[in-house]
Amino acid sequence: MKASQRSLLLLEQCLTMTQTKQVQSHLAVSGTLLDPYAAGRIVAFCAARDFSHAHRFFLHLPRRCRTAYVCNTMIKALVDEKEHAPALALYRRMVAESGFLPNNYTFSFLLTACAQLGDVCLGSSYHCQAIRLGWESYDFVQNGLIHLYVTCDVLESARRIFDASVNRDVITWTAIINGYVKSDQVDVARNLFDEMPDKNAVSWSAMINGYVQAGLFREALELFNAMQTLSGLRPNHAGVVGALTACAFLGALDQGRWIHAYVDRTKMKLDRILGTALIDMYSKCGCVETALRVFEEMEERDVFAFTSLISCLANHGRSEDAIELFGRMLTEGVAPNEVTFICVLSACSRMGMVDHGSKIFRSMSEKHGIEPGVQHYGCLVDLFGRAGMLEEAKQVVRGMPMEPDSYVLGALLNGCRVHGDVELGREMVESIIQRRLDHGGVHVLLSNMYASTSQWDDVVKVRKGMEENRVKKVPGCSSIEVNGEVCEFVAGSRSFALIEEVGSLLCGIETHLKSIRLEDEGGMGVANNCFF
Repeated sequence: MKASQRSLLLLEQCLTMTQTKQVQSHLAVSGTLLDPYAAGRIVAFCAARDFSHAHRFFLHLPRRCRTAYVCNTMIKALVDEKEHAPALALYRRMVAESGFLPNNYTFSFLLTACAQLGDVCLGSSYHCQAIRLGWESYDFVQNGLIHLYVTCDVLESARRIFDASVNRDVITWTAIINGYVKSDQVDVARNLFDEMPDKNAVSWSAMINGYVQAGLFREALELFNAMQTLSGLRPNHAGVVGALTACAFLGALDQGRWIHAYVDRTKMKLDRILGTALIDMYSKCGCVETALRVFEEMEERDVFAFTSLISCLANHGRSEDAIELFGRMLTEGVAPNEVTFICVLSACSRMGMVDHGSKIFRSMSEKHGIEPGVQHYGCLVDLFGRAGMLEEAKQVVRGMPMEPDSYVLGALLNGCRVHGDVELGREMVESIIQRRLDHGGVHVLLSNMYASTSQWDDVVKVRKGMEENRVKKVPGCSSIEVNGEVCEFVAGSRSFALIEEVGSLLCGIETHLKSIRLEDEGGMGVANNCFF
């Protein structure tokens, strides 16, 4: 029996589960609960609010009521609940038991489930079914197929479907752009992006984050700015997070502050991802207090937010506060991860807290079930090395369950430099060379160690060896933001447009400083050399 128009109208007007259950009871009493449309409406409404109730209701429906609409609604609900395997199992059962024929909506849900499970083989079988039943050319199915193949790194198949598509919408374009971004082909992604007839905030954000993932931070910010000036679209959550990440790596504080103001102005929710991005940006730009303020404003703080702020404090000379924050993190029941321990151990190292750092290192496996990796051992070596406990540091290196890398051996080498143990330093350099981990910085460090003990013949020998083996130290690089523009400087490079003016200014500063020093010493002249 079909439900009355009044009952169906009541179902459309339901706002709460209580109201829906009342209408459901009315339908049951009147004998119209098994009307497929009414049953579908109940499943659809309950699935988004009380999934277990929707699932129980569906399972009690007789086969004749399980129409394509009802089945699709239940499959979609399972996929939305991230119950991907049960969604696929329900589809197979419906086909086997009642001869259920899928439509374009069914395939879009099934392909989403396969993509989330990373099961490209099963997804391909549904692709074959869609072709056989004539649904492949529908936009929902094509978008689902492109998303599946992109997620499972089968970009050729995704591109083939994209090229064959005649009804490409913004979802189709964005999906294939994401595929090229994921495969590190950012130039191809940008060409496709420029060809897009229509773009929305999601497609702009996909390209912005593609540049960020590729390390092209300037391009990411330029595109973020173009999004607002050319398209007039408002950046969404993903676009804002991507732009903040670019600001963090470039040290673009003014731009980062503008984005923060935009977040406040548009009342964008300061969730864990956005809050952590802001903390990281302010941290890398040296604004520790602002980073602290953002952290305290966050309603929910996860391990990434805590770790970002711990790293911020440790890197800006506030190691004691970093260790205190780690204690607060444990008190609030937030479990640390591998990166958290690297940051905390680094803070202990800078503070010279050997006992406390050793205790935290042991707690990784004893309390938190995290086996220390090579970087954690490097932190422990650095902890002992800075404290002058070179023998203990050496024992840590020898007792490691894995091969030490350049960071571990470099930490011990640095300890040797600080405390003047030239022989152990030479031993470490030889070990680094044997493992083919040597680079210019290692040789320069050994050379400086010899120089600090006036072993000039050895200094010459190291420098000569570097020349013969063509070993070069990677030049240092720094950047600064001026009037919203990030300027980058590389040691030894004179490519900056205003390099002459900068050089003259530095010479003037040096001359002034030397003048003050000589006046304090009672001298009259100044030295002639300057930075350039």
